[in-house]
Amino acid sequence: MASWSSDTPCSCDCFVSVPPASAIPAVIFAKNSDRPRDEVQEVVFVPAGTHAPGSRLQCTYIEVEQVSRTHAVILSRPSWLWGAEMGANEHGVCIGNEAVWTKEPVGEGEALLGMDLLRLALERSSSALEALRVITDLLARYGQGGSCREDPTPFCYHNTFLLADRTEAWVLETSGRLWAAQRIQEGARNISNQLSVGTDISAEHADLRTHALAQGWWDGQSTFDFARVFSLTQQPVRMEAAKARFRAGQQLLQQQQGGITAEVMMGILRNKESGICMDSGGFRTTASMVSILPRDPTQPCVHFLTATPDPSRSVFKPFIFGAGAAQAPQVLSPTFGARDPVRTQPRFQTQVDRRHTLYLRHQVALGLIESEQDRGRQLRQKQRDLEQEGLEAARRLLAGEQVPPPQELGGLFQAFVERESQVYA
Repeated sequence: MASWSSDTPCSCDCFVSVPPASAIPAVIFAKNSDRPRDEVQEVVFVPAGTHAPGSRLQCTYIEVEQVSRTHAVILSRPSWLWGAEMGANEHGVCIGNEAVWTKEPVGEGEALLGMDLLRLALERSSSALEALRVITDLLARYGQGGSCREDPTPFCYHNTFLLADRTEAWVLETSGRLWAAQRIQEGARNISNQLSVGTDISAEHADLRTHALAQGWWDGQSTFDFARVFSLTQQPVRMEAAKARFRAGQQLLQQQQGGITAEVMMGILRNKESGICMDSGGFRTTASMVSILPRDPTQPCVHFLTATPDPSRSVFKPFIFGAGAAQAPQVLSPTFGARDPVRTQPRFQTQVDRRHTLYLRHQVALGLIESEQDRGRQLRQKQRDLEQEGLEAARRLLAGEQVPPPQELGGLFQAFVERESQVYA
């Protein structure tokens, strides 16, 4: 079994609030993506598309069969790979994934990454349940595996997913090609780099229990608890730390039950004391996302993305699918074609500079915030003011107080990215 060491990135936190836990009639989704410290995440908009019969699709490592139609998606992804750490589609489906290790050996052979599965599900589904079925079908056909970081030393893991739409959420936890899922129809839920689906299993792989029985992990008589049966007996130190983050996340959600908003979720993602806002050794929170998914299908979903590290010193900027939605060039990393270290064999023998424009300007601003008190306070205030504008715009929109034309809604993220860039200029 491979691919864990004390300095490898293995922490993320996903959250969801389903009414009546939310303060408004909306499902609220949130994620912190914790990755290698210097890894760059870009925010990528991919429009809906149609594809010829028999088309093939290149994912990070392998090809899969393409479907006839794909939905528009907004993705926050490590810029070296095809998939994504988190994202949403035009139908109001949101997904975040996390690393997990189980008694089942991880797959070092190149297959689909969990991040590839996430993007494929967003492109091919119109509900959280349909997204779950897309992921589990692809798992059965292609499996999961391959290195999940841009480094010559392989780093592999199984995946857990939090999937949400306008009406409900699902927690999907995998172990190789096996899986178990829990449906969340009300209340708040979080996941943090460990199996958390216990006896409350809403759906599962057909061979899940027979495999556990054959391996001697379950006696076949006691109540089947997926997390207990499949979790490692001896957890690595960082996985033990994940338990503390999981409990802290539960407590933070519980404290806000019935009053959870996008702003509350942003506050949870910025919580450093719990470790949810990660900054430790070789890895940190490299990007964050919060989404409002109104129950009313006539209202637009609003997705807030940072595109920069450390949510406590970043701006959540609103994105809305609409006629004017397009790629914001300032958050798109440079490409390297056939020379990209992920494309050459053996992989990851060299490094390239993937920093996008907003990332570069944000890094300079962080230096000022840390070194110059007055200038730093001014920059932080400008960040807060800009974010509040986005939150207020979303509030007015969902309250029906101000409804801009579709072209303006689609261009909202681009406008906020440009304004943030100007703050750092």
